[in-house]
Amino acid sequence: MKIPSKHIETAVDQIASLPGIGRRTALRLVLNLMNRSEEEIRDFADAFVQMKQHTKKCSVCGNISDMPICSICSSDKRDHSTICVVEDIRDVLAIESTDSYKGVYHVLGGIISPMDGIGPSDLNINALIERVQTKSVNEVIFALSATMEGDTTNFFIFKKLKEFNVAISTLSRGVAIGSELQYADEITLSRSLLNRQPFEV
Repeated sequence: MKIPSKHIETAVDQIASLPGIGRRTALRLVLNLMNRSEEEIRDFADAFVQMKQHTKKCSVCGNISDMPICSICSSDKRDHSTICVVEDIRDVLAIESTDSYKGVYHVLGGIISPMDGIGPSDLNINALIERVQTKSVNEVIFALSATMEGDTTNFFIFKKLKEFNVAISTLSRGVAIGSELQYADEITLSRSLLNRQPFEV
């Protein structure tokens, strides 16, 4: 589509660079922003600048945080002997929404996927091994997506952890095989955590 303003065109290009946003939707959003006051636009843009400047990854688990250590890792109300291993931050949010898990997390930042050029060294695996090795950890829960890549990642980490005296479990298959964890409904996800199974190879 021909846009009669290079400034609108540039704004549309930026919005359309977001995942799941096509140019038609991007144009609709940009035109909506055009109708806002200059102060509102500055507040809108500043929110993203502040997010980029001040949001960081937790130095312990890799979760998002405004502080060096996230609120979950720093809480004395969480069970620090149980670590739930997830693919990314969206999975932490999904599990937290169930309000049924009281342990802590470890965010890998992805899963092993040779097709996408992602290997074990690209993930936050070594920090997990170190946590299990140096902290009083009783159980590690694999809460990765029920896909071939997720299972491959589970198996790789299992081999790294089996020398330690720690229980290793995985979500029950209430989460459908081939599905991504973040899209599971809260009840299914909660039951999968409560009915987790020992991890077996």
